[in-house]
Amino acid sequence: MQSTLSATVLISIAATALGALAGALVASYFPGNVLVFAAAVFVLGLLCAAFRMERSAYRNAGVTFAIIVLIPRANAAWIIALHRFFEVSVGILVALALVAVWPERPPGSAKQNAE
Repeated sequence: MQSTLSATVLISIAATALGALAGALVASYFPGNVLVFAAAVFVLGLLCAAFRMERSAYRNAGVTFAIIVLIPRANAAWIIALHRFFEVSVGILVALALVAVWPERPPGSAKQNAE
């Protein structure tokens, strides 16, 4: 079953926020600890399951989390997390706006229009 456009936006942005929040917390309090990283990814999975999010939301949260925690930067983790959240959210909104404006045609419709 395919999700609606509004549900996709909500889940994608919520997953990004969850990953950014977890990344900011872990990077601030446990820098460079692989066991904490693994435990945090596991907890992200549990949270996504508890909130009944789809697997794509877990992947989105995990990627956001990993980018915040694993890439060293000069700024504070909270700033990196906030920037990452806004960057991904804008990208999601632009992509889904394009899908709404320019919907995908069924595979057979191109042949019917040509005839």
